[in-house]
Amino acid sequence: MIKSMTGFGHGEAFNAANQKVTVEMKAVNHRYCDVSLKLPKKFTMFEAAIRKIIKEYASRGKIDVYISFEDLSQTGIGLRYNQEIAREYMDIFRKMQEEFQIEMDITASQMARFPEVISVEEKPQDEEVWWELIEKALREAAEKFAASRSVEGENLKADLLLKLAQMEEDVNFIEQRSPDIVKEYRAKLEERVREFLEDASIEENRIAAEVAVYADKMAVDEEIVRLQSHIHSMKDVLEEEGSIGRKLDFMAQEMNREANTILSKSSDVALAEHAIELKTNVEKVREQIQNIE
Repeated sequence: MIKSMTGFGHGEAFNAANQKVTVEMKAVNHRYCDVSLKLPKKFTMFEAAIRKIIKEYASRGKIDVYISFEDLSQTGIGLRYNQEIAREYMDIFRKMQEEFQIEMDITASQMARFPEVISVEEKPQDEEVWWELIEKALREAAEKFAASRSVEGENLKADLLLKLAQMEEDVNFIEQRSPDIVKEYRAKLEERVREFLEDASIEENRIAAEVAVYADKMAVDEEIVRLQSHIHSMKDVLEEEGSIGRKLDFMAQEMNREANTILSKSSDVALAEHAIELKTNVEKVREQIQNIE
């Protein structure tokens, strides 16, 4: 089953402590596997593991991964009493009392209101708890992401097979039409020579030589054979598993080269029309192949 490089996936995971992780993945075409992670600072320690999992599901594409979290539990927040700061406050108050001869009536509740004496901070949490949520959400998103790529891949495959069938028809027409062009050229050449020489005898050897030169110049037998081979090979590759985009791209380049040669040798109107149609379909195939992983 072929896969498109375009895809999207969404996954969520949560636990009984009201902690939740959300993962979104999306991808577009790219020559290599380029993964861009956007995640909270507290999850940076998991970056290598996240990339490793993503590469289990995709080998090519520009993949953007967005990871966010919600923590509504009470276990992650705590109060911290900064004793050193409180002592500095008291030292300053004593100095003020001595200098200005005033009373010092500071209570604990008042002291607690001063900046930094008591602070709210996040408690260190077990990494395994968060990694369990991240992995679960990530794999759910990645599986949906891969599934969407497979669906799009099947659509691409159907479209490519249709275009290959059209190309095959054009190649067959060109193959059948080419010998007739040489025969028609010979007949026209003989007619022109007769008109020019009137009753004089025609030199058969000169006619044969001229026709042979023309036939060699217009011959597309080799190009037709190679094109037919590439078309059949591409159909076989479309049935393969795994990453086949680069292989198809190489085949499409070869097909384009043969189509260009056939078009350049097309002197007949009907043949040229099919050669143009062939060239157009080859270009469409090349464009579609850029979407395949």
